[in-house]
Amino acid sequence: MNPPPPAQEPSPSLPLVPSDEETMLRETVFGIASGYGHEYFAEVTRAGEAPTALWRELSAGGFTSVHLPEEFGGGLGLSELAIVAEEVAAAGCPLLIMAVSPAIVGTLLARFGTTEQRQRWLAPLAGGEILCSFAITEPDAGSNSHQLKTRARRDGDGWRLNGTKTFISGVEDAAAILVVARTGEDERGRARLSLFIVDPDAPGLERQLIPTVLEAPERQWTLFFDDVELGPDRLLGEEGAGLRSLFLGLNPERIISAAICNGVGRYALAKASRYANERAVWGVPIGSHQGVSHPLAEAKIQLELARLMTRRAGALHDAGLPAGESSNMAKFSAAEAGVRCVDQAIQAHGGNGFAREYQLADLYWVVRLLRTVPVSREMILNFVAEHSLGLPKSY
Repeated sequence: MNPPPPAQEPSPSLPLVPSDEETMLRETVFGIASGYGHEYFAEVTRAGEAPTALWRELSAGGFTSVHLPEEFGGGLGLSELAIVAEEVAAAGCPLLIMAVSPAIVGTLLARFGTTEQRQRWLAPLAGGEILCSFAITEPDAGSNSHQLKTRARRDGDGWRLNGTKTFISGVEDAAAILVVARTGEDERGRARLSLFIVDPDAPGLERQLIPTVLEAPERQWTLFFDDVELGPDRLLGEEGAGLRSLFLGLNPERIISAAICNGVGRYALAKASRYANERAVWGVPIGSHQGVSHPLAEAKIQLELARLMTRRAGALHDAGLPAGESSNMAKFSAAEAGVRCVDQAIQAHGGNGFAREYQLADLYWVVRLLRTVPVSREMILNFVAEHSLGLPKSY
């Protein structure tokens, strides 16, 4: 008699009806963030401050570390962190740092950190005591990570770091910066990358603010590394394996970016719907006119499709299955939907949509930014064309 075939791992389920636990998580997080609201978010942004009070309350509840190992206060998955990011944004407080500190750096520290690195950086990150930044983008490399020029060279048992990074978010509040650097080349001359944990005040590191139109607490910086000394304990993971490691952090970045766009889209449509019901012209609410209602309805449809793709990407990632395609599609669709929702909400408000009193237009640049970063819509289309459709590589 032949032995039975080996049992296969069950495929991840994708429930389309929220569980009681998900509903409770959404309601709790939305309730916390709504206690601050967009007025608080806008005030700290204009003051050049961080939304520290909101972040501390979310962290105290374990909501910014739900995806981390249980020993660090988590035990759930990236799907739950995406829920947190979406609900906070839906309350008018899109926290871009959530895609960086817990999603990228937290994920990579949890996966590749030594016991000492986890205790030094992951434990306080999970507890909301510190934030971390992530530095990969360079002035001349664009989306081509194989051409990164920032280099870490061996110096005794440590390293010396030289190069430039640009458009790095949240450095002003970071306790550590996770830097992607070249530590060698492969047979084709492409960079072998490694990950390093760098102190923001390390000797030899200078930073320069990049003025932007973005109205968000996280500021953008250019970083200059001039012979920055790094001890052997600052290498995260295996030397030269940074590119493979990065995908474990970049898919979460895309998923959380999508969740933020979804939340902002919900916020904008909720405001537009209230306004279109209350604002009366020629004796009827403006929402009764199809010129107002149909564009909002189309934006709602696009938004819900993006939320479904974001849910799928999170489920695949949490199941340990290939999630690159879904993560890219989620980020693409959510950014497109977010831009459309905010733009249409502004249009529904007429001139009032541009008044700060209505707490809407300043969020346009948040979703518009995420249409371009952390990966541009054009590079996502390249990825889908090549990897999903099997078309010739175009770059």
